[in-house]
Amino acid sequence: MRIEQRRWSEAGGWERISGDLGAFPPQVVLAFGGRFALARDGVLREIQAEYRGAQILGCSTAGEICGTEVTDETVVATAIHFESSRVQAVHRKLSDASESATVGEQLAGDLEHADLVHVFVLAEGVAVNGSELVAGLRRGLPLNVAVTGGLAGDGDRFEHTLVCADGELSSGSVSALGLYGDRLRIGYGSLGGWDQFGPDRLVTRASRNVLYELDGESALALYKKYLGPYADGLPATGLLFPLSLRINDQDQRVVRTILAVDEQAGSLTFAGDIPTGSFVQLMRANMDRLIDGAHDAANACYERVGTETPDLAVLISCVGRKLVLKQRVEEEVESVRDVLGPVTTLTGFYSYGEIAPFSSSAKCELHNQTMTITTISER
Repeated sequence: MRIEQRRWSEAGGWERISGDLGAFPPQVVLAFGGRFALARDGVLREIQAEYRGAQILGCSTAGEICGTEVTDETVVATAIHFESSRVQAVHRKLSDASESATVGEQLAGDLEHADLVHVFVLAEGVAVNGSELVAGLRRGLPLNVAVTGGLAGDGDRFEHTLVCADGELSSGSVSALGLYGDRLRIGYGSLGGWDQFGPDRLVTRASRNVLYELDGESALALYKKYLGPYADGLPATGLLFPLSLRINDQDQRVVRTILAVDEQAGSLTFAGDIPTGSFVQLMRANMDRLIDGAHDAANACYERVGTETPDLAVLISCVGRKLVLKQRVEEEVESVRDVLGPVTTLTGFYSYGEIAPFSSSAKCELHNQTMTITTISER
């Protein structure tokens, strides 16, 4: 693999950050940027002109990762040349969250399955049911093919997000990149670092990703009680207090983040499903544990690929972590660098949801409030 990384900013335009492809043509460019920066007239066209013929896969963000720097309203373009592997990019329109599972299954069917090693997906971040999207992808893909990726972001605004599909930016789209080749080595890890507090609450009424009642009480009223003065800032302040979800005693917990509130219905809308009969527990931030979670996610990437240093690491961390860590946000990226070493190119973004298996042997899930890492190498 050969990798070249550039970054665009309003003040300085395009600058090369690392690497040089030279005469080697890239097959794919990962482009992550703030919503307004990515949509700025000419920026996407300049990427296409610089890397002619490459598939461009990207999305809007709640912060961009380039090396160990975290920036806002920039665009980070990471161009990748594979020596012996190939890629296939597919795209689907998602007009409503209720279509999430269907679109996931359609995308899985659009990809060629022969020699498919891994799927990387970027999706609409607001009008989506992330867990249904992942379930559809799982149903349509071979059992041995894992999926990683994330939901697009829009800062802390939660207004609308953009995904790069067929060379154009679009709201309400999902893009998937299939990776093919027996020399590819893919690693992944996804960990949080939040502290649970308060009792487990039974979900007594919910519909897909909309939560109405906990222990027979209004979910919104109960949530506001726990948040206290933070309740006035919902839904944005809900990022600071996610829910830990378990389906039964055997299930590993996943984290769910609020996307919207409905005062009239007394409901909370989450990025993924909250099944009736499941249990949830409130969570709050522990800064040191959040940073340790990023470190452990990087270590988990080596479970599948051994000890060889990866060429590329795509870091997708939740906007809630960024809001909590504030000026310490780069520490979680630096902790990943400490594990992977100075040679690995780091790119990525802050998201509205992360997609990855729990472990090297588990099924893919939607996560919130985690640091999710995908490492890619050719050997």
